[in-house]
Amino acid sequence: MATQPLGEPNQQLWDETLTRLLNLSTATVKRNAELENRVAELEVELSVWKQAHSVALEASERENKAHNVQVAALNRQISNLDCFRGNQDPLILCVINGDENIFTRDLLIQGQQGGRAAAQHLTKGIAEYLSNEDVHIFGRLSFWVTVYYNKMELADSLQSHNVCTLEQFEAFLAGFTQSSPRFLIVDVGHSKEAADSKIKEYLQTYTRFPQTLRVFFGGGHSDIPEYMSTFSILEKEQLLGKLVMLRPSNDIEDESKLPSLPRLSLDGIFMTEKLPRVFTKLAPLTVGLFSTVTTNGGLISPQSPARAGGQVIDPSLPLHRQNPPPCNEHYLMSCSKGAGVCKYSHEYVLTPDQLASLASNAKKAPCNWLKNGVQCPYGDACCWGHVCPNGPKCFHLSKGKCWFKGEAMHPQGTSTIEALI
Repeated sequence: MATQPLGEPNQQLWDETLTRLLNLSTATVKRNAELENRVAELEVELSVWKQAHSVALEASERENKAHNVQVAALNRQISNLDCFRGNQDPLILCVINGDENIFTRDLLIQGQQGGRAAAQHLTKGIAEYLSNEDVHIFGRLSFWVTVYYNKMELADSLQSHNVCTLEQFEAFLAGFTQSSPRFLIVDVGHSKEAADSKIKEYLQTYTRFPQTLRVFFGGGHSDIPEYMSTFSILEKEQLLGKLVMLRPSNDIEDESKLPSLPRLSLDGIFMTEKLPRVFTKLAPLTVGLFSTVTTNGGLISPQSPARAGGQVIDPSLPLHRQNPPPCNEHYLMSCSKGAGVCKYSHEYVLTPDQLASLASNAKKAPCNWLKNGVQCPYGDACCWGHVCPNGPKCFHLSKGKCWFKGEAMHPQGTSTIEALI
């Protein structure tokens, strides 16, 4: 029986079906190629982020390792002191006139990171100097750094000479003081003589302590004549040998003007040339409805409102009760979220006392990295608590309710030797 040819309608339906299948196949192949290209792009992007994360971790490990090397240089001196006995720890002190010894622009513009770097460079320089001395230290070494300066005038001078911005300067100060509980920066107010008088009193007081082994003194060229009387007093008491002058390595000051003291030359920490003094003319004071004094010059004082565009701290409420509260990470290290996303404020202008209060309160809250069993990438620079303030005998820990849940947050040992930072 002969095969019947397909009818014309059936042939047309068959052609249309094949056409649709062909179009669908073509679209599927095209879409599959697009998805494969997108996956390849995402894999490259992921690889870049992984590499960046690895580089950041390696940099942090190198920084910690370098810091440990600096501390080890001083710890070598802590083993065999025959000339010092007693219950008090030996002291290594450093006092600096911050108006005369201004940190370099390269450090200032780095903000918090520059402040921490300045602290480490200063520590390294003093550690290397002590390691070259024939002095051995017994017990725990206590290292203190105090910088006296006129904050308002110095901030205006740095901005006027385009050295750094106010935000960079504030961040630098925070980074320096956060490097160690013993690193202090003291604002003496709007007076040239205030820093000198405090430093002279500092030298005459702390140099006399029997546990004080060395006092590193950083004054300015113009300050030396004012300190000659202090040097004479210490020389009569046979204490002048405890002082070491801090000077820039390329300092060309006439040595005849300086007392015959040991000298530590430092590179890359302080400016080699003093900035010309800036005199700021203030506008007349104005008193508002709430007797709040405002001024258009210098930094914001605790009694003054924030600069234009900023938020005002309500003095009747603690910092954590402000609306919204200030961001701990923004003011104490760096906020990864940014001002546009973070639910806490980045707009307050905080005083040194308020920053200190913010830092103290932040340490009472646990670091989420350690809390979750992950090593904190910020290390000692982290603003959050790494150790429970209640110690190993924490009452809440025994009840299983302590916020500090990380394994290392309740250390048992209490005899750790303290290092410089």
